[in-house]
Formats: sequence, C-alpha cells, structure tokens
Amino acid sequence: MAGQKLFQIEQLEEAVLYNDYWDTSYTKYENRIGLASNGKFLEDSQDVVLDFPFKDCVLTASMTKEDNEDGYDDAFLNEVIEKDEIDRLFDKKIFVNSKRFDENGESTVTEFNEDTDNLIIKGNNLLALHAIRDKYAGKVKLIYIDPPYNTGSDSFAYNDKFNHSAWLTFMKNRLEIARDLLSENGIICIQCDDNQNAYLKVLLDSIFGRDKFMSNIVVKMSEASGVKMTHAKRRLPKLKEYILTYKSSVDTSINIVKIPKNKWDSEYNSILIGLNDYEFRQLSEILDKDERDSTDEKFLRTIGSKLSYQGLSEYFKEHNIERQKQEDFKWNNSFRIFRTAATSEAFTEKVKQYINQNNVNADIFSYITPKNKLYLLKNLHGNTSKKPRIQILIAEKYLETNPGDFWSDIKTTGLDNEGGTAFKNAKKPEQLIQRIIEIGSNENDIVLDFFMGSATTQAVAMKMNRRFIGIEQMDYISTVSVPRLQKVIEGEQGGISKDVNWQGGGSFVYAELFPKNMGYLQDVIHAKNLDELKSVYERMLLGTDTDEPADISFRADLSKIDWSQGFDENKRLLVKLLDKNGLYYNYSEIDDKNVRDLISDEDYTFNKNFYEGGD
Repeated sequence: MAGQKLFQIEQLEEAVLYNDYWDTSYTKYENRIGLASNGKFLEDSQDVVLDFPFKDCVLTASMTKEDNEDGYDDAFLNEVIEKDEIDRLFDKKIFVNSKRFDENGESTVTEFNEDTDNLIIKGNNLLALHAIRDKYAGKVKLIYIDPPYNTGSDSFAYNDKFNHSAWLTFMKNRLEIARDLLSENGIICIQCDDNQNAYLKVLLDSIFGRDKFMSNIVVKMSEASGVKMTHAKRRLPKLKEYILTYKSSVDTSINIVKIPKNKWDSEYNSILIGLNDYEFRQLSEILDKDERDSTDEKFLRTIGSKLSYQGLSEYFKEHNIERQKQEDFKWNNSFRIFRTAATSEAFTEKVKQYINQNNVNADIFSYITPKNKLYLLKNLHGNTSKKPRIQILIAEKYLETNPGDFWSDIKTTGLDNEGGTAFKNAKKPEQLIQRIIEIGSNENDIVLDFFMGSATTQAVAMKMNRRFIGIEQMDYISTVSVPRLQKVIEGEQGGISKDVNWQGGGSFVYAELFPKNMGYLQDVIHAKNLDELKSVYERMLLGTDTDEPADISFRADLSKIDWSQGFDENKRLLVKLLDKNGLYYNYSEIDDKNVRDLISDEDYTFNKNFYEGGD
C-alpha cells in the first residue's frame, strides 16, 4: 500500500468539526460516521438492507467489452462527496444530430412534442435519464429493462462482468432516477437471471418499497437440450429467467391478460341443444352482462321451453360426427358446449324454492340472484345431493387462462430473423414484450426501455400503439436499432405484426448526447500503441479546431505522466485524468460561444424547444 492515501485527514477533520461543510455534502451524514440506509444509521434502524462498497457512488461512462479487454474496468466510478459535482454530472445535456424518422424517411427536426413524439437517445443511459427527468417525471406508465446480467457472457456488447458491488451501484443509480420517471400508477419490470436475482430483489425493495413488489415472473427461456446438457451431472440445466415487477403505488391495477389453452378440457363434455346459432350467441352475450334490460329478460324466459342438453359423445354418435372431426367441432361450438359445477347448500335451497314457486319444468333455466347475478342452471329433477352439480359453465368462457407468474408458453428460440436484427442469442422475443406491455399499459401510454439493445421494446410498443422512449449507448444503435424501427414504420411483418394487424406507420425523434470528455475517453480506450496515446493526451490538453480541450479532474496529478512507464500504465492514468462530470456538454453551456460554434443551427433550435418549449 506504499504511496496510497487511505484517509484525507484534512477533509475528515473538516467534515467532523464544521457543520457548514456538510450543507453541500452529497451524503449529508452530520457528525457521525457509519453505515446508513435511507438517511438512517443502521444501528438506529430495524430494517433489513442490502449494503455494498461504493453504494453512495455513481457509476457512469462506457460499458463496452473492449474497455475491459483493454485492461480498463474500474474507472467508471465517480466517487465524490461534494453535491455540486453530482449536480453537474446529472445536469441536462446538449443533444446533437437530431432528426425525425417517419414513413417519408429521415428528415431534420427542430421541434419536439412530448405528448405525441417518440424519442430515441444515443448516449450514457444514466445521464440521458437525468436529461429527460424534468420533461418526463411522473409520466412514464411502464418501464421494461433487460440490463447486463453480470455474467461475462452476455451477447450484447456490454461490459457485463462488473464486480458484484459495482454492478449493484450501477443498477442503483439508474433505478433511482427510473423511479422518478414512473407515473403514480406506473409499473417497472426488470429481467435478470439467477446471478443477481436475489440481490436485485433486495435492492428494488429498498428503492421502491417492499409493499410495492408485485410479482417475480419466471419465464422459460430455453430447452433442456444441446450445450445446456453438457454439465447436467453437476447442476440442473438453466432454463429460466426472471422478471421482477414493482408498482409505483400499492393501489396500482394491471390489465388482466389471458392466453388460449392449447388443449381441450375433457370436463366440457355436454352440449346445449334446441336453439339456433343466433340464439346461442344472444344467450352468450346476455350471460356476459352485469346488467340486463327487459328485452334480455324476455329472451331468457322465451328460451326456457326450447333449451335442453345432451352428452357430447351421444351427440357425436347421433349426428354421425367422425372422430377425426370431433376436436374441431368442440372448438368451433365452444359457445354451447359446457360442464357443470357444484353449488353450495345455501344456494341449492334457494334454487329449490325458486323451482317450486315458479313451477320450473325446463331442463335448463336461468336464475337471477337477489344481487342481480345471472346463472344458467340444470334442473334438479329429483337430484338429492346437498351440493349438486347444476351450474352450467360454457366452454367458450374458459378457453383462455391467466398465465400467472410462470410463463412457459412463449417461443424464445428460432428468433434469428425476428425484426431483421443480428442479435441472435440475446434478443428478447416480441411476444414476451407484448405481454409485458399489455399487462402494464394502455394505448398512448409511455413505455421506457433504457437498455434499448436491438429495439425490441420500441418495435413492439409502436405496433401496440404505445408511445416510447429508448436509450442506448452502443454504436449499433445506428446499424441495428434504428434500422429495425424504420422497418416497423414501413410495415415489417415479423414478430407480433400479424397478431395486431400491423400495417406500418408511426415515427420517432432521434438525438445524441453531445460528447465532451466521452470522446476523449473513447479515444484513450481504443488507442493501440503509445504514439496514439500521446496524440490523444496532446489533444486532451490543447484541443483541436473542432474540439475543446478535455476537462481535467481537479484530483489529477499531471506529474504522474511518465511515458517511460509504458502503454498500459499511462492508459490507466489518462483515463483517471478525465473529469467524469464532463463526459457530455451540459445544456447550460449551449450559449457559450465556443460551444455554440460546435453545433448546428437546427440542433440549437431543437435543444431550446426540447428544454424550454421554443425560442
């Protein structure tokens, strides 16, 4: 540890002795030192919390695998205590290269309407989320994210091999701002696997509250075959992932989703007879109603003398319906095929009284309870059981089932061509995203995905008539994500298109965070030799005709630069020189002459409109 500072004594003394120092403190822990959660010291709290190194730090910057391969995997942490540094880091950013994509292709854009426009942003997702905070706080109905799983094998070009505490810090930073964007009845869904599921659940409890937890959905993501069976003798094959879901409010309701059953339930083995198809359909509609009018009640009385039933096997035999045609017949006639259910003793006694008082002789009759609930019943006809099976349940009403929190019915393999994207092993199926969007939002609601990847969420949202926001830092946003959405606008027929009768249309606005130190950071990371590194260093100090000099961290010690130490060591030092608070240009700088000269008139107008609503 020679030469390393463990404590900065002067700052520690100042922090403990002088209260006014803490007025601008990021942590604001006055006069006491210790672990804390939600502003309370752990020793004063009865809560169970997840604590980890760097918990109060901010994880920013790039996330590429190349960073890690180049030996740079620890410089993303912005370890600061002064609140004004955090404020600068999270301040609004300047957008550049703004454009609109619609059915007419790509065009220049200078205006933005958050009530109608969809938005795609290229840039660091943490800083982009803070950039749109004021505009979208409390307006996002559904957030779905599929973040890096921290396994080291994610097919996305993310650096998903963070150390454990860094990954938790990385997620905490982003989930806290995501919470602020959710509407008061919003829902957030985070997909993950076994590697971080338990830790992520505790982290989400601390951010959203345990009482806001909704479900931990298990999704079957692969089959027990192929490579997965290689280690079957040492561990069970991994076939599933999780989707942790939380609500903004404990009172938030979700949409009920039902999926078709793929097999006929043999309990439905009787068929209603005596009415024509039109009359059966009319009966079905009345049974669905909560309130009935006089016309409905007259119809129910009229059919009593005609309606009867027959065992399904007997019906097939009588009508010469061949075995190979019987299955299709059941599904096509589900509106009049039924099974019976038992009723309670109290209900049975009331039905008996009704039959006696009204002299009911029909095999099938309707019965309306004192609370105006309608039942279709079989006549008792001497049935002496205390709980007779007389309630008729029409098959058509039960051909669908709620998937609950175990989703094994969604195809997750063979999706190579879905959306026309190249993410063969990491792409989430459109049907999966469709179900999430259907559960958590309605038409015209805003759906946010800030780990955009191949743009599956945005493609499905567009097809389902939702508005969307997507954020992606990687360069493939221009070669994969945006082209996929252009195909959707043109009427692409993959994924869920046929299910929702997608005919094309829609639009979105694209913009990029304007890189400042981020550009230099990437240049340092991708330098291949010492000469390239020296060139970047000179530009960092002096700037160029098109770029300003880099913002150098006030903690940087330029005397440590010693080119004789070699390529790798100086690469690390150059990364540490850069002020991580200046990764992108802040909007507050847009009217500075040296910045104004760097952006187009169209981008200048777009920024003014986006943040201020116009000139």
